[in-house]
Amino acid sequence: MPKTSRSGKAKDEELPSTIARSDDKAKRTFAKAHDSAVDSYGEGRRAHQTAYSALKHTHEKVGDHWEEKAGGRKGPSDDQAAGGRGTGRETKGGVDANASKSHLYDLAKQADISGRSSMSKEELVDALQKSNDKATREARDGE
Repeated sequence: MPKTSRSGKAKDEELPSTIARSDDKAKRTFAKAHDSAVDSYGEGRRAHQTAYSALKHTHEKVGDHWEEKAGGRKGPSDDQAAGGRGTGRETKGGVDANASKSHLYDLAKQADISGRSSMSKEELVDALQKSNDKATREARDGE
């Protein structure tokens, strides 16, 4: 099912809930990448993975939605997004693992993650991923 209308606008009802709660650019990025991947690979898991990979180059997951990366920085958010098809590395669930430690600390502060001041960069990434997953579950339960 196409994620974009004939005019190129993302169809909210066709998007995953975390993306539907995000800004228009995130919706458009995911939808256009998904539709293009469906043309190449057919509907299914690979099309979704391709669309999420495209989204992770411009956005990061913050809580239960996606936000544009700080400072307009672009690029893969983790080793899996950088590697492409068949990489098999662990994804960080949309957390921008390539961001600076200070940016990750600021997000952890915003998410009220305890113990953040003594965490390493890797620990901040893992704590943010856990916090984002919890926020997404709570948002879906409330829908």
